[in-house]
Amino acid sequence: MGQDSHLLTTRQLFGTHWNLGDPDDLLSVPGRINLIGEHVDYHDLPVLPMAIQRRITIAFRARQDATLRAISQSYKESWFELTAASEPSPNGDWTNYLKAAAQAARMRWALRRGLDAYITSDLPPAAGLSSSSSLLAGMTLAMLKVNGAQATISELMEVLPEAEHFVGTRGGGMDHAAVLASEAGCALLVHFNPIELSSLPIPPDWAFLVAHSLTTAEKSGPVRAQYNARRAAGTNALQMLGLESYRAALRNYSSEELTSAAARLPKQEQRAFLHVVTEAARVENALATLRLADIGAFGHLLTASHASLRDRLQVSNSSLDELVRIALEAGAAGARLTGAGFGGCAIVLCRMPERDRVRAELEKRFYSKHADFDPERQLFFAEPSGGALHV
Repeated sequence: MGQDSHLLTTRQLFGTHWNLGDPDDLLSVPGRINLIGEHVDYHDLPVLPMAIQRRITIAFRARQDATLRAISQSYKESWFELTAASEPSPNGDWTNYLKAAAQAARMRWALRRGLDAYITSDLPPAAGLSSSSSLLAGMTLAMLKVNGAQATISELMEVLPEAEHFVGTRGGGMDHAAVLASEAGCALLVHFNPIELSSLPIPPDWAFLVAHSLTTAEKSGPVRAQYNARRAAGTNALQMLGLESYRAALRNYSSEELTSAAARLPKQEQRAFLHVVTEAARVENALATLRLADIGAFGHLLTASHASLRDRLQVSNSSLDELVRIALEAGAAGARLTGAGFGGCAIVLCRMPERDRVRAELEKRFYSKHADFDPERQLFFAEPSGGALHV
């Protein structure tokens, strides 16, 4: 479904469900793939995501009271008062993302009016494509809109990552930056503290294939503790080594010195530390290879990133590993898991003339074993797309 038809469908569903006529407005927020820089944004290190054409769409209408009511194609109707302090709903309940959005908006802006919203999506949930952050960002923008508030990207980046902690995940700000500020045809280089955003064109002959592992990783559910443990291990490693930050460590010490220092750490902290410092180096190298349009070198870095996520940080699984292996054997330039891991999707980089062959091999050797495979939602080409603030 194209974006225009998706917007029309969401508008119609709003009218049918709420019986209020047309919505006041519609918002379209993309998902994202992270090209490289995984599990480092929460350590304030640069990352390189890319918004994609799969999106969450929100049709909404202002209310005269302060109630938020929302429903989606996938989840039951939810409502609460915006002016009241929110208690978390049970783990895994989508209402927590609505409450997190309300918390984000309340951090800086006064909320006096609520809204009715209908939400549709062609983003697969819990797939490492940022569906949760897209929902959070989109609902925050909708609340600000009905309350007549203006927000800059810097202001949004100050509140959205913190608000997502309401759900229980201690992540960083990469997803929010990507879904808000990406430009069509480009990847988005994100620096943190302070936030700095730069668009880097994707070579037109590069193709990115998103391949779902058919295993999910709901960060607001059982995976939450494992996800948070990786962040804690990386932070504990710094403290044990007496280092101020990863940025300071990378600035002041060579890779050999950091590797030597890691040998003094307990195993979990050592693995996290080594992943972070090597992934940071891969991001820097990836920027150079992207500017040179060197697909072979860029692909090698993607594959090395996957190996580190698998062996050091241990956030991959057998299905993701199999997808990466098959893609590489089929001639892809590189492949790796994208997002937090523990399930979700892999991204596969190949040249445009080779993309159909690589896709066919994945269908034949991986997806043919799964009767519930949906090629429209679980194996598709990602187009570098504009974020919510550019639509």
